[in-house]
Amino acid sequence: MEYKFTTEIEVRDYECDIQGIVNNANYQHYTEHTRHLFLKSRNLTFASLHEQGIDVVVARMELKFKMPFRPDDVIVSCMDFERVGIKYVFTHHLYRKSDMKLCHQSKVECVCLINGKLSTSELIDKTLL
Repeated sequence: MEYKFTTEIEVRDYECDIQGIVNNANYQHYTEHTRHLFLKSRNLTFASLHEQGIDVVVARMELKFKMPFRPDDVIVSCMDFERVGIKYVFTHHLYRKSDMKLCHQSKVECVCLINGKLSTSELIDKTLL
């Protein structure tokens, strides 16, 4: 599969629970970090968008946990992005780098508020699509 953006993230010990696996909440951090880096790669940030009255907010998330990450694993975080109607949809696949096994997949649907009103953003469309 071809992705619009890929990055690597190292699992840190403190992200793991007593079972020695990454706590489920951290997967959301990994995908959010990937979205932030994706924007940054396109010379945008959520802060700069906010300064222009554009707020991208999560409306819905679907998370699927396949295999756990463990301390010192390196995650290959792959992301695709599309606009579906008024929603901006991010699809994430997180792989364990050592064997490229799919460990997590998620779909994150975001909406855009422009000066507090639900809308699409010409700036986001022009820059990211």
